[in-house]
Amino acid sequence: MIILYILIAILAFGFLIFIHELGHFIFAKKFGVAITEFSIGMGPKIISKKGKDGVEYCLKALPIGGYVAMVGEDEESDNPNSFDKKPAWQRFIIVISGALMNLLVGIIIITILMSTHSVFGSTTISGFAEGAKSEQSGLMVRDEIIKINNSRVHISSELSYEIMRNGYESVSVTVIRNGEQMTIENVQFPQTVSQGVVFGMPDFSVAPIKKTFSTIVKNSFFTCKSTIKMIWESLFDLITGRYGVEAVSGPIGVTGAITDAAKTGAYSLFYLVAVIAINLGVFNLLPIPALDGGTLLLLIVEMIFKKRLPPRIEAGIKAVGFAMFMLLFVVISLKDIIYLFK
Repeated sequence: MIILYILIAILAFGFLIFIHELGHFIFAKKFGVAITEFSIGMGPKIISKKGKDGVEYCLKALPIGGYVAMVGEDEESDNPNSFDKKPAWQRFIIVISGALMNLLVGIIIITILMSTHSVFGSTTISGFAEGAKSEQSGLMVRDEIIKINNSRVHISSELSYEIMRNGYESVSVTVIRNGEQMTIENVQFPQTVSQGVVFGMPDFSVAPIKKTFSTIVKNSFFTCKSTIKMIWESLFDLITGRYGVEAVSGPIGVTGAITDAAKTGAYSLFYLVAVIAINLGVFNLLPIPALDGGTLLLLIVEMIFKKRLPPRIEAGIKAVGFAMFMLLFVVISLKDIIYLFK
């Protein structure tokens, strides 16, 4: 069975890469850019076929990336249909479309998953665990929690996330009690430790809400919003040192996580795939050379100043960024491999 789970994980990861590259490919085709290759994976070719459109479609051995090779993307070209000959706004759409496709897939999967629920959790407290710290701090049954510190919460998963991230220390909790809004200061929650990081834990239950079309839409929207926020805040916590490099996973670690999720059931598997899809979309928009966000930053500068950097300089920036990215990839992959054998 473990081989089946690993195969599922590889297919899921490969699907997300395919969707990302398909976004680039669709809009490159739309704007008439000359394309030489559409590749999923890296390394030696397993399958290669040249289409009637002149594009070589490849499946490669290592499922860790992919690319759409466009004429004039990293070099000057005399081809009138090359990437570098297209207006900046068209190049911007081509570059951003990969990340947007990942985000769209993640949103669609989460919406489908939300539609399978029979009930949803509210943010209204229905009961406390025995000896609950939050109750001792002043929270009460029937309090509708609307804020943790300055972060607004609308659904139970948002509430759980905010407590997890911020509840390792005292927080302010804004509630609606008996129709009036009030803020309770210095509310405490139980703590848990994972990979050396301290998190808060909810110590109360929340009232259920029946499934309706509006609650499906509400929970889908705020689950996606919370997921994007979680990704940005995780990056911030990594940069500021709250999380160490051991909390970062590459393709090997992601494959392991997908494998574990597949073992627990279809819902967990598809939810994790949705989170990874959104993660890929957000991460690729970071303004870092070698990522789509780095190219987007150069295009924004070009559109503002009406002048493009020389292709050689752009290629040099991307090459340096790619080298740093590959170094990080090797370090994280080694960490993931060591973790697998612990």
